[in-house]
Amino acid sequence: MSGHSKWSTIKHKKGALDAKRGKLFSKLAKLIINAARQGGGDPTMNLPLRYAIDKAKAANMTKDSIARAVKKGTGELGGAQIEELIYEGYGPAGVALMVEILTDNRNRTASQIRKLMENKGGSLGSTNCVAWMFSTRGVLMVDAASVGEDRLMEVVLEAGAEDLVTEGDSFRVTCEPSAFEDVKKALEDGGIAVELAEIQRVPSQSVKVERDKAKRVLDLISALEDHDDVQNVYSNFDMDEAVMQEVLAAE
Repeated sequence: MSGHSKWSTIKHKKGALDAKRGKLFSKLAKLIINAARQGGGDPTMNLPLRYAIDKAKAANMTKDSIARAVKKGTGELGGAQIEELIYEGYGPAGVALMVEILTDNRNRTASQIRKLMENKGGSLGSTNCVAWMFSTRGVLMVDAASVGEDRLMEVVLEAGAEDLVTEGDSFRVTCEPSAFEDVKKALEDGGIAVELAEIQRVPSQSVKVERDKAKRVLDLISALEDHDDVQNVYSNFDMDEAVMQEVLAAE
C-alpha cells in the first residue's frame, strides 16, 4: 500500500505538471517571494528560500524569473502582499487534508477552496482539527530498482535519516528537516538517484481507501493542487499504487 508521498512521486515521474508549467511557475514565484519576505534574499542564510529556489530550478524556471521573485520578496520590486495560510479538512472516505496556501486575497481563496471541497465530496474543518496528526519531515523517494536496501540504509542513516520504508517500487526515506540537506547530499554523493526530495507534512496515522473511493479522493486532491493559490496538499490516505496509476492515466 502507498500514500501521499508515492502519489507525488508518480505525478512527478509522469511529468503531470509539464502541461501546466505556466501555473507552476506562478506558484513557485509566490513561494520564493514569501520565503524572501520572511527571511531575506540570501539563500545561504534563509533555508526556506534555498528550498524554494531549488524547487524552481528543478522545474526549469529561469534565473531571471527566480531573481525577480526574490527582489519582490525583499521589497526591491513592487508586488502584491502575499499571505501564508493553512486550511484543514476532510475528504471522501474520511481522509485528513492539510492545504498550504499562498494568496493575495484571503477572502477570495477561502470561498473558492470551500466550494471546491464541497463539490468534490470534502469539507473544511476548524483549525487544528487534523494538524495534530501531521509532523514536518524531510521526505526523499528513491527507485527501489536502482539501489539495494542495505546500501541505501547505510548511506542515509549515517547522514541523519530516521526511517526507511518501502512504498510500492520505491524506498521512502524520512528525516528531521534539519537533516534534509545532509541526507540529500549523501544520496547525491553516493550516486543514488532521488525521485523526489521535499519537506512535507507526514501523517502519524493513515486511512485505508478502497478502490471505489480512491478516485474520489485523488480527484479532490488533484483539483486542490490545480488551484492557483494552493502550494501543497497533504493527506493521510493509504491505497494501492496501481489505483493511483490508473487515476493519473485517466486525467
